Amino acid sequence: MPGKGPYEIPARVHSVLLPQSTRLVLDRRGSTVWDVQTSEGRYAVKLGYPTPVHEWTAAAPAREAAILRQLAQKDNIYSGEWSEGTWSAQPWHDGSSLFELWRPGRHHSYPREPSRGQALACATALADLHAAGWAHGDVQPNHFLIRPDGASLIDLALAHGGEVPEAYDFPYRGCLVHYEAPEISHSILAEGMAVPTMAADVYGLGASWFLSATGWRHVSYPDDADRKDQRRAIVDKPHRPINVPGPLGEVIEEMMRRTSADRPTAAEVCAAIRDML
Repeated sequence: MPGKGPYEIPARVHSVLLPQSTRLVLDRRGSTVWDVQTSEGRYAVKLGYPTPVHEWTAAAPAREAAILRQLAQKDNIYSGEWSEGTWSAQPWHDGSSLFELWRPGRHHSYPREPSRGQALACATALADLHAAGWAHGDVQPNHFLIRPDGASLIDLALAHGGEVPEAYDFPYRGCLVHYEAPEISHSILAEGMAVPTMAADVYGLGASWFLSATGWRHVSYPDDADRKDQRRAIVDKPHRPINVPGPLGEVIEEMMRRTSADRPTAAEVCAAIRDML
């Protein structure tokens, strides 16, 4: 039966990387991820497999690898097929996720004024991807890894903007709904699929900052609502009031405008934050 991870690293991947040590990072939604140390450096190894709900997860690692090769233009991104789907290996990205850095802790609670420097690092990573011609399609707090010198935007399996091998391509059926733009939700409800856009990415970043700073989803819906009901709420309701303390709240308000054409670009978001520093 599909969806029975976590899976061990296949022999083929061992022969390519020659691991010195391995550590299981996560297993969920059709993806087992390993942290692998090799003589050449540290790698994230992703094993895709189908789930009872989604078959496309089996192709996601190879699709992401094809995108990363176009963006990075390096020869240290590997991919292939294994018994349950596809696999990929890419250089490891250090950093702490936006979710981890902004969640409540011992010394602060919701809502809190976000770090403008960390927000700028996230916006810069997104702007760089957009400048390369790609929309991410799955912007969420866990996909920004922040370091003292900047941030990395990871998990590009759903990105659109260039050529992807037909064997590993699949329709885009949305992202984590907590960060989904209204037009994406509307398209999925109406057509069953959508096309990722840079404007939807900007909305997703604003929704990510909003939830990370306040603990609230951008639109109100019951915790046990199914995906269709969540998307109907996003389409039918306005987003919650942006009560993020500090000047970043005004930027988030602009990023989460209902009409996509009214939102700033990621580059304009960066410029607005720089003016606050």
